[in-house]
Amino acid sequence: MKNSHHYTIDLLWKGSVTIDKRFKYDKTYQINFINNKPSITGSADPVFHGNAALYNPEELLLSALASCHMMSFFYLCSVHKLEIESYHDQPKGTLTINPNGSGQFKSVVLQPTIVAKHTQKNTIHELFLKAKEYCFIARSCNFNIILKPEIQILKLS
Repeated sequence: MKNSHHYTIDLLWKGSVTIDKRFKYDKTYQINFINNKPSITGSADPVFHGNAALYNPEELLLSALASCHMMSFFYLCSVHKLEIESYHDQPKGTLTINPNGSGQFKSVVLQPTIVAKHTQKNTIHELFLKAKEYCFIARSCNFNIILKPEIQILKLS
């Protein structure tokens, strides 16, 4: 496997500018991908004058982090030959706004319900925590990532 991978998207602003007493931007955008993947239409969060019906960058960041962490966890489970029956997460992020209008994520909580087969709860918990060390997105973030899995074990019948 190569040690360096490159990713490209095509970001196109689809909005317009309204000029009255001040400039007002429609913040609609489209993200296009290679290989005929479906495009994503997005906007700012409604708090920042965006369209609530469209994806916003904050939701996409949570999606990238949660899905990458899940895949890193699955990698570790495969190495240890552990079978996961189901995985469902609803991550929560906290964004803080500074007095000058800039902002940043303060923290994200990953809190999946994980159902595993025929193993010990603490083994699954340890692998879930270790996945943070493998997750490319988590390793690239400069905010606190809190891990709070709920783990259920299916016993042999």
